[in-house]
This record gives sequence, structure tokens and C-alpha cells, in this order.
Amino acid sequence: MNINHAILHVFDPVSCVNVYSQTELDLSDKVSKRYVEGHVRKMLGSIDACRGSFAEDSAFAEELCAYFRGHRGFLELSAQVAEFLMGELDHADKAEPADILVVDFEDDPDASVREMDEADELAAFEGRGRRCFALMLLDIRQAYLHEVGTAEDGSTRVAVARHRAILPNPSQKVSSFAVVDARTLSVTFCDKPRTIAGEERLLIPDGLLQCTKEASGREVLGAVARIAEEVAEEYGANAAVAVSRAKASASQAVEESEELAPWDLAEDVFEDEPLRKRFEEALAEEGVAERVVVERAVAKRVARMHRIRTDTGIDVSFPAEYGENPDFIEFTSEPDGRISIALKNIGRIENR
Repeated sequence: MNINHAILHVFDPVSCVNVYSQTELDLSDKVSKRYVEGHVRKMLGSIDACRGSFAEDSAFAEELCAYFRGHRGFLELSAQVAEFLMGELDHADKAEPADILVVDFEDDPDASVREMDEADELAAFEGRGRRCFALMLLDIRQAYLHEVGTAEDGSTRVAVARHRAILPNPSQKVSSFAVVDARTLSVTFCDKPRTIAGEERLLIPDGLLQCTKEASGREVLGAVARIAEEVAEEYGANAAVAVSRAKASASQAVEESEELAPWDLAEDVFEDEPLRKRFEEALAEEGVAERVVVERAVAKRVARMHRIRTDTGIDVSFPAEYGENPDFIEFTSEPDGRISIALKNIGRIENR
């Protein structure tokens, strides 16, 4: 990964003093560079990220295009982003301190496994990755630190002090961010609802970017699994088997093309036609898109494993594809309506 530019602006409603940095972060400093890279990588790997497209009249899209063409400077655009976000956050019902990190970066040219077009191949050949413009809201927290000093008598004194401006670690998840691809202007973002001027809304996609919102891969996979469970329970089928089949089938489809067509899963999930039809009807009622893009990393983390808990307090976790393989796990419905679970072909057991 190559960080071209990075800057940090400070929103502090407690002291009522906002700081607009006039200098970029020094990326020759290893601490700063590692911090920025860590958050960018964490952001790119987020399973909660949604996709979107700029509205035709999006003012921010025009500003961003001007920046990518070299008609605007990074400092100027980052300050404009920070000014808008700070202005909106200042009117939030619960305004809390945050730092605004703005980054211009390029992905590693060999980090993506997606299909490449001619422009991507040329960039990779020249050692250049996908260029992106990103912004993050880093929530500030308080923490207690030790403070070393000297007492009046000259002895060494160690005290406890409270620091009010602790940044999140690079390994921590950031709840509000956006990434825009320089070539396609495709948008990936994550945000949480905020009540601003008495109205609850998503600040980044609705206010700053002015873009549409599609369900995240995690939301789509979650909806598919939940609908499979509801349909199975409605018809008296085994819900655990139905959900594990849905996860396994969805994971396989995403692995092949990074695209999921939820309607196509009906045949893999349910053997009986009435259940298949009801599954498709439920998807339509839920408003699940006919075809959605889901990253392989998201499918691997969300759909690879299936976890169940019995009313007797037993937790069972197993690979989703095992749910329909009686050689490894088998569900049996007893005459009294109870369910028996048999785990098979186990070579050894570890206490965890």
C-alpha cells in the first residue's frame, strides 16, 4: 500500500476549539505511517461496508473529480470535508470529540483477486494500485495514564492522570468512513445514524457524499440466512439444516464470482417446491436485491461457519457445508418432536 497524502483535523465540542491542520501528516515518521496504513487496511476489510453511487447532482462528486484531475489541492479538499463534518456534528444532539482522518492512497497492485480490465492490468504492470480517496471519523475516548514528575522535595513522583484525546488503535473498527475509487467513482462507506438538528440521518452518505445506499454483504447474507430459517420453521422443516445450506451455497457462489443471486439459492436450500416458492416470495417481500456484489472476505467471515444453540444450553459450531453431509453431522427428528444431533467421524477432541 502507498499512502500519497494523509491529514488529521480535530473536532472538539468540549473546548469549542476545532483545529484544521495546515500541514499533512509526516509519512516519513514510522508511527504516523503505520497508524494511517493500519486504519486504511482495517477499513478496506470491513464486513459492514455498504456500496453506493453518487447522485447526479452531488456537489462532492464534482469537487472530488476536480481533485483527481489535479485542479484542487489535497489540503484544500480535506479542510472542506472537515469543515462540513464538523459543522454538522456541532448540531448533533450528542456531539462528541472526533478526529477526521483524510487519506489519498493506492492499494497494493497484487492485493486484489477481482477481475481486471485493461486499465487495472496496466496499473498493476506499472506497479500502481487502485487509487482512492478516503475519510474516517475517529472517535476520541478518555483514558487514564501514569504521569511521572518531581515532588517539592525533589523525589520522583508517579501520579494518575486522565487524558481526554486518545485515538482508536489501528486494530479497532471505525464506525464511520468512506472510500471513493478514483477511476470509477464507486463508493464504499460505513456510517451510524446520528440525530442532527432533530433529524436522524446518516451524515456521510446523505450529507457529505450525497450517494445511494445498497445493503452491505453482511446484511444480505444475514437476510438470506434469517429468511431460510423462518421458511423452514413455517413448514416444519429443520431450520439448522436450512440455514447451513443457505450459508454454504451463498459462500460457494461468492467464491466463484464475488456476486450473489439470492433467488438462485432456493433450489440448494430446500428440496420441496412449496418451500422454494415461499423462500423466493419472502426474499421479494424483504426487498432483497436480485443480484448483489459480496466480497469473498465477507462471505468467508459471515457464511463459512454455522453456530447453533440448543434449549439445553449446548453450543455447536461447524462448517456450513457440513450441515447437509450426514458423514459429519446428522439431525434426526424424534417421534416426540425433539431433535437429536449426531457428530460423526471425529478423530480427536480438543478442550477449548
